[in-house]
Amino acid sequence: MSINRIPVHFSDRRRRATDNLVRRVVTACGVGILLLMLLLFFWLIWVVLPLFSAPGMHATTNIQLWDKTPMLAMGSDGHLGWRISRNEARFIPLDGQPAAPALALNGKPDAAIASFDNRSVLLNMQGELLLMQPVIRNGSGEWGFPLGDRPLRLPQGPVSNMALTSLNDHQWLIAAQTADGISLLTLENQQKVNQILLPQQQADHLLLSPDGSLLYASSGRLLRVWQITSDGAQLRETLNLPPQSLHMLAGGRTLLIQDAQGVQQWFAIASDNGPRLQQIHTFNGSQQVRGITPEPQRRVFATYDAQGKVQLFASKQQGAILTRQLAPGIQALAFAPHGDALIIERAGEWQQFALDNPWPDFTWRNLWQKIWYENYPQADWVWQSTAAGDTYQAKFSLMPLVLGTLKAASLALLFATPLALAAAMYTAWFMSPGLRRWVKPAIEMMGALPSVVIGLIAGVWLAPHISTALVGVLLLPPVLAATLLLCGVLSPRLPASWRRPGFEVILLLPLLLVVTLLTLWLPTLFWPEIGERLAHYEQRNLLVAALAMGFALVPLIFTLSEDALFSVPGALGQGSLALGATPWQTLTRVVLPGASAGIFAALMIGFGRAVGETMIVLMATGNTPVSEGGLFAGLRALSANIAIEMPEAAAGSAHYRILFLSALLLLIFTLVINTIAELIRQRLRQRYSQHEGHG
Repeated sequence: MSINRIPVHFSDRRRRATDNLVRRVVTACGVGILLLMLLLFFWLIWVVLPLFSAPGMHATTNIQLWDKTPMLAMGSDGHLGWRISRNEARFIPLDGQPAAPALALNGKPDAAIASFDNRSVLLNMQGELLLMQPVIRNGSGEWGFPLGDRPLRLPQGPVSNMALTSLNDHQWLIAAQTADGISLLTLENQQKVNQILLPQQQADHLLLSPDGSLLYASSGRLLRVWQITSDGAQLRETLNLPPQSLHMLAGGRTLLIQDAQGVQQWFAIASDNGPRLQQIHTFNGSQQVRGITPEPQRRVFATYDAQGKVQLFASKQQGAILTRQLAPGIQALAFAPHGDALIIERAGEWQQFALDNPWPDFTWRNLWQKIWYENYPQADWVWQSTAAGDTYQAKFSLMPLVLGTLKAASLALLFATPLALAAAMYTAWFMSPGLRRWVKPAIEMMGALPSVVIGLIAGVWLAPHISTALVGVLLLPPVLAATLLLCGVLSPRLPASWRRPGFEVILLLPLLLVVTLLTLWLPTLFWPEIGERLAHYEQRNLLVAALAMGFALVPLIFTLSEDALFSVPGALGQGSLALGATPWQTLTRVVLPGASAGIFAALMIGFGRAVGETMIVLMATGNTPVSEGGLFAGLRALSANIAIEMPEAAAGSAHYRILFLSALLLLIFTLVINTIAELIRQRLRQRYSQHEGHG
């Protein structure tokens, strides 16, 4: 037989071309994957970055006023402004166009008060009341008098102080201070629907809540809160404090009280005697405030002082979110309906500023620190993005979601790691090769189960059964561990024909199955339906989610760990056995250290899979975003929260961008975990590389 040797200078152009093409394709695919990951990363940053932009304010137009007398009330719809003084009421275009003729008032008003929606104005005409409405349609305005154009005179005498709230489009509630006391009048279609008299009550400041259920009346150093019903008014509480002014933020729950220390935020919290006002905090930098103007739709307010400093505050922030030093002489402020513009009045002049403040409630601090939200008994981490009411203030704290993610992932890993590692060690080191060829693929096939199927089984079937056999589920781990130890002690007494190496599992599995069924069944005879008797037990809870996720992690950790153990050079184990070590000593002191890098990588990959798991957590828990609670409480993970709320989030809103921020945090967390895992894995490989080299 002749041997044809390949010449040294042999060159096959086709083979070289194929090698170059394959190398370039593989390189291009790898670079493409890296570029795709970078593109995804920077796209998430691009969506999230506007959340952290600082509010802006810049001047747009200056408008000279015909009427130089001080204003009593003012407002705008963003394009057309209106102004009421002692002489006239006028609509003023905000684009610099000439103003329409003014409406001359029949009389000289002493004061004016606007409703919360700024659509109704109550004038005090030398002790009589006149209700006006600036109606703006199609860029033009007209003045309406829903209760008639003649002032209303109260039987109790002239009005010295007043408050107004609009109950609906055709009904108003008025609080009027007279010499006889405070009168509460409900007016509709030029008729008096109801009147409540609080005799002998005097107040320096009056304020009605937007729904007309509360009256705040301050006199001297006392602030009284009256609960208003159709049957009358009842004094709810009295506070000892000297307010200089009272204002209400949008939603009607947060009360702003200005005193010598600054502007304070108050709202009611539950107590043994019912809801009571509680001081939350004093806004930093609000000590020298001269005037306060709340936004009509958001919990934001603007202040100004005598030196011309204008500040914007938000209810969930400790200090000002925007500060601008303007010229002195500011007399009043007025917001546009959506808070995107601010009108500043000085003597005979309007100056309009455009505001860029789309997300006043968002800060990095609010995501992670406890915030005292309206009507909550104390500061807390809360995630509640939507509610039925239009005046609801969204709560975006990521701590309940992060804690839920970490609790579910950690407990699932705690459940899966002993099972997966024990199965991997037995399969790779003790099991016979013939049986291993069946067992290993069978366990790996478990990893092909869709997570939605596991979640469905856990939520529909497993959760009710765990509620019934809760005691047995909690006793099962120590009982199985004791059974295995007892079997190890008794196994030498079995007949020799039953103790073939590698086939112990055939005897153990039926025994463990019987012990498991008895452990789950026997406690139900003494404590039936124990889960329903526990006060804080939820059927879909952390325990159910951890068991289901642990079941999903077992095939992944088992496969990677078994491959790592099986890849340890056989010469190392054979040398250890030849030197007199037992198989167990060889496994724990030789094989496991050699495979530690691969086992650690398997655990980290499993943890990363658990952190990013969506469907199991979504279907096996109650999806309650709470930070407290133990093994039997519900939770919500970051990934599940994205899946639940992303279809309902309005594109471009704060809710929408915070969900993308959650996705970015998951991506960064996964990258950090994988990076740390790779560094530790490389150190472990270097540590035991000498043993592998000898093998």
